[in-house]
Amino acid sequence: MTLIFQLTLFALIGVSFLLVIGVPVVFASPNGWTSNKGTIFSGVGVWFFLVFAVGVLNSFII
Repeated sequence: MTLIFQLTLFALIGVSFLLVIGVPVVFASPNGWTSNKGTIFSGVGVWFFLVFAVGVLNSFII
């Protein structure tokens, strides 16, 4: 169970890093929002899922 928690936490950190870098790049590029809106929303959805998954898995670890 600890390994699953660690992998989920690592995925959360990775997705967070990608969003921190990717969202400003999308907003700075011309016509970037209209062409990449779906990708940003998918990344945010994955991020929320991982936040809740880490919270649930944390209750089993401690």
